[in-house]
Amino acid sequence: MQHGKRYRDLATKVDATRFYSLDEATALLKETSGTKFDETVDIGVKLGVDPRKADQMVRGTVSLPKGTGRDVKVLVFARGEKEQEAAQAGADFVGLDDLAEKIQGGWFDFDVAVATPDVMAVVGKLGKTLGPRGLMPSPKAGTVTFDVGQAVKQIKGGRVQFRTDRTGNIHAVLGKISFPPEDIKVNLLAFIAELVRLRPKTFKGQYIRSIYISATMGPSIKLDTKEVAELARKEEF
Repeated sequence: MQHGKRYRDLATKVDATRFYSLDEATALLKETSGTKFDETVDIGVKLGVDPRKADQMVRGTVSLPKGTGRDVKVLVFARGEKEQEAAQAGADFVGLDDLAEKIQGGWFDFDVAVATPDVMAVVGKLGKTLGPRGLMPSPKAGTVTFDVGQAVKQIKGGRVQFRTDRTGNIHAVLGKISFPPEDIKVNLLAFIAELVRLRPKTFKGQYIRSIYISATMGPSIKLDTKEVAELARKEEF
């Protein structure tokens, strides 16, 4: 991949051969962000699992203590009282058949979809459309629930979903580049702590192989995996 001059200049600030401490890496983030907009801070984690094996698929959600800094658009599939509950909790779009029809027509102006269990017969028909985009409600992700009000509040407040891709990598958002380094650090440790908690019981070997963070348009910064894992174990979330 050919990078532009701006990216190459920023990349000179990062030593690709070394592992950075968490304090060093979160401070370096701001130096490697060279855009005028408030970039997102991303995390990439390489796991040792084989996601082709059902018992080694890692997926879940985590509520970031400091939020994501993003305005997340939440869509809720529900009927009756649950529609009102979702709307009062701050859902951006609420409905069922009308929303399903819009989605089938190619509309995807939302970030997360939540559904009550009783409407999954309708929502399930959208699987081939929503699934590839990572938008399909799922009980494991906490997005198929009757407690739609709580789900909407958590998602709006900083809950992120994640799952391993076909190569065992996990990607997620940690916040915004404008966040204080300490807030990024707290969010990162909460994320890693949840990953450690979800370690498959059948997996043997090195679980977390590598951890990288970066601004959306900046170079990746490689973290000291052992230090991060130890810090995450000491924190209480």
